[in-house]
Amino acid sequence: MTEPHSPPYALVFGASGYIGTNLVPHLQAAGWTVRAAARNLKVLQARQWRDVDLVRADALHPKSLVPALQGIDVAYYLVHSMAAGTNFGAIDLKAAHNFAQAAAEARVRRIVYLGGLVPPDAESEHLVSRAQTGDTLRAGSVPVTEIRAGIIVGPGSAAYEVIRDLVNHLPLMLTPKWVYSRSSPIALSNLLTYMERVALLDEAQGKVYDVAGPETLSYEDLMLQYGAIVGKRPKIVPVPVLTPRLSSYWLALVTAVPSSIGRALIGGLKHDIPADSAAIEALVPQRLLTFKESVHAALEAERQHTVAARWTEGAFGIRLRHDNAYYAKKASGSAIARATPAQLWPIVCSLGGETGYFYGAPLWEVRAWMDWAVGGPGLSKGRRDPTELRVGDSVDYWTVIGIESERLLSLHFGMRAPGAGVLEIELEPLDEGHTRVTITAYWHPAGVWGLSYWYALVPAHLFIFDGMCKEIARRAAQRGGDASTSGATMMS
Repeated sequence: MTEPHSPPYALVFGASGYIGTNLVPHLQAAGWTVRAAARNLKVLQARQWRDVDLVRADALHPKSLVPALQGIDVAYYLVHSMAAGTNFGAIDLKAAHNFAQAAAEARVRRIVYLGGLVPPDAESEHLVSRAQTGDTLRAGSVPVTEIRAGIIVGPGSAAYEVIRDLVNHLPLMLTPKWVYSRSSPIALSNLLTYMERVALLDEAQGKVYDVAGPETLSYEDLMLQYGAIVGKRPKIVPVPVLTPRLSSYWLALVTAVPSSIGRALIGGLKHDIPADSAAIEALVPQRLLTFKESVHAALEAERQHTVAARWTEGAFGIRLRHDNAYYAKKASGSAIARATPAQLWPIVCSLGGETGYFYGAPLWEVRAWMDWAVGGPGLSKGRRDPTELRVGDSVDYWTVIGIESERLLSLHFGMRAPGAGVLEIELEPLDEGHTRVTITAYWHPAGVWGLSYWYALVPAHLFIFDGMCKEIARRAAQRGGDASTSGATMMS
């Protein structure tokens, strides 16, 4: 076996996800050399990490794996397929098999896999799949260290975000009896320390470690403690007839956590999930944060804007209220223009003020008057300069929060609404002088009203954004010759 590099060279596979996004800078701060891999390279580029090698790789496409793993000492395997909906367990096993084979071919020294705590009577596909993924990785020839965690307390952790959305927006909760199930939450910072330090310890090779904080708490305890921190006093009423499956349905009405992930999480909540963390505590001693300390740390990270992936839609971020959802709803439109980004950029930068918003002017006016009627800035008009934009500029009721010349304009929504939003206009160069123009709205709702607001406006968003993109392309054609456009819309 080859000797490790100094400093060690790590691949963070699944770097666009919650743990990966936090692990990359953590390893860098510890002196590691890091390569980050994900299916969507644009998301990694938006992180703006310095001195990190970014690669596109997909565990379901084996040919993409060996180049990503070449020269690596430690490969962190952080991917799962809960968001794929049905049959995610089979997808996870195929991905793990491909990764184990590619790691062996690339002569990787160690795989570190982050799995989940598994109770002896586990039945949910989510819990069983996480355990089987570890087994599949171990079936390969590269030694594996598996870390099993339960609830991870930090902004973006799905289980934590469910707790936060429920407490912030439901003063009365009718819950199944799983609210009394007990688990051992762990602070994000403690988990990252474990993942970093076990990776090169010889005695951790081939081992499986439970990790946990210093407490074992029921989900009722977690919600009440979180509520005390943020000034909420939810009334929790267990109802015997409310099953975890039924709970997963109403969860979609309250939280912006993707429904497929929510269903997978809820399915495992009927179990007590204890952790026997004595072995790793002896191997990697550190001060473990209590749940309350972990929540305070998470909220402070958001207040200080140190959350790496808060706005997953781009490189730009703003500080949010603690009751805005982490996960964004989004809707977008696009068009293909026979123009270069340089030709399109002046048009993009002219929006607002006297120019307006290119398409659907009556709908924009109606929304502005509605905002004015409730005391918002909807009728505010104007901008500092008719053609130039810079970060911090006001454009009517928008604020410019990010600019990448000839590529991306990011605006923060300033009207009164139950949540927070960003509008992004992106220019993607294509072949033969063509450019794809994409406009996307990202909405982080505040509870039931924020979700209701979003779904009520989705049809208008899809109609307007598609039209805006086509109109931007048409104006570029008028300035620089003929252009053809084709539109497409999507929402999630």
